[in-house]
Amino acid sequence: MTDSLPPDDGRVFHPTRMLICVILGFTSGLPLFILLNLVQAWLRSEHVDLKAIGLFALIQFPYTWKFLWAPLMDRFAPNVFGWKPGRRRGWMFVTQLLVAGVVALMGTYSPQRDLMTIAALAAALAFFSASLDISLDAYRRELLSDREQGLGTAMHVNAYKVAGLVPGSLALIMADHLPWSQVFFATAAFMLPGIVMTLVVKEPAIRGTPPKTLREAVVEPFHEFVTRGGWTKALLVLAFIFLYKLGDSMATSLATSFYLDLGFTKTQIGVVAKATSLWASVAGGIIGGVWLIKLGINRGLWVFGVLQLVSVLGFAWLAKAGPVVTGLGAVIAFEAFTAGLGTAAFTAYIARTTDPRYTATQFALFTSLASVPRTFANAGTGYIVDGVGWVTFFLICTVLAVPGMLLLPKVAPWGADDDDGDGVPAASGSR
Repeated sequence: MTDSLPPDDGRVFHPTRMLICVILGFTSGLPLFILLNLVQAWLRSEHVDLKAIGLFALIQFPYTWKFLWAPLMDRFAPNVFGWKPGRRRGWMFVTQLLVAGVVALMGTYSPQRDLMTIAALAAALAFFSASLDISLDAYRRELLSDREQGLGTAMHVNAYKVAGLVPGSLALIMADHLPWSQVFFATAAFMLPGIVMTLVVKEPAIRGTPPKTLREAVVEPFHEFVTRGGWTKALLVLAFIFLYKLGDSMATSLATSFYLDLGFTKTQIGVVAKATSLWASVAGGIIGGVWLIKLGINRGLWVFGVLQLVSVLGFAWLAKAGPVVTGLGAVIAFEAFTAGLGTAAFTAYIARTTDPRYTATQFALFTSLASVPRTFANAGTGYIVDGVGWVTFFLICTVLAVPGMLLLPKVAPWGADDDDGDGVPAASGSR
């Protein structure tokens, strides 16, 4: 596996690079789903109080604040016992080892006796996982040409989602037959493909001059972004990143509670909702990546954004229709499919907006901003539903999807060339 292929040799995409994106996506998603699914199931099966389990949600903060230490990963390249793998591969290798080690170690403790130790390990896992995301996002951005960003991002995101099947399904099945220590060790072993890939691939070619000082690593990424098109355009881009997925994110934040309130059984939710959502989202991501090659990122944001907005109205219809199983499957499939389309275009847009000299810092900043609705805005959705009901709530979510669309003429004009159509002039190192 190598990335020695020239960035623009006439091919629309390189299969080897797409395979790398798949492995990177799986490696990125695994630790997050361990925190969200496996740790929660482990604690509850060991009779830990629900309030204590709920507090474990706070460990996701590193994913929101990862831009604070991303400049360090742009500035410094790890030296692994004399081996110098490079800036991106070095951090990928170190953080993957740390993630695997913490996961394997976590299962050796008892939730009844060592809950605080487990909480500390979970916090460490979140920090190492967020740091791994910084290095993987930077590597993928520098590996792919602008034309490959859409499909490569789709491959990454879909593999990320599929990774959730390991801690969310396979590990839970193993837990019925094996001690938890062995379950965590086996789950940690799924980090090995990413570690091996990191050893085999080459460091992406450096475009531009990487930061030589810590001050340059911290200040220049923000200075470059602002001066590229001025404060007004920079703020428009940041507002778009915050708003584009807001309505869709809020609409699905209480999905399981919504299905239960309508009267669907847990089996119906598990079979119809969860399975349909995963595979429809994967299909949307793959098809979205392919369509982006033809449409371009700008047009993709327009088309997929409209479909994403319309899909939220499906939930309002379902709230009126009641517990109709076929309606549940149709609404969920359409929403997950369009969300996959939108995510493919949105993540490709973020990648294109970064300057390759400061990929880690700018990518971390943009993705952190995009995660704010999921982390904070969604916290108030329960109060909204309690006050206005489900139908009105979904109509509100639909309205909240509009402002992001209204910014598209400024940040991603329909007819603009994708090399400079992000509302700010193209980054100097972009290709």
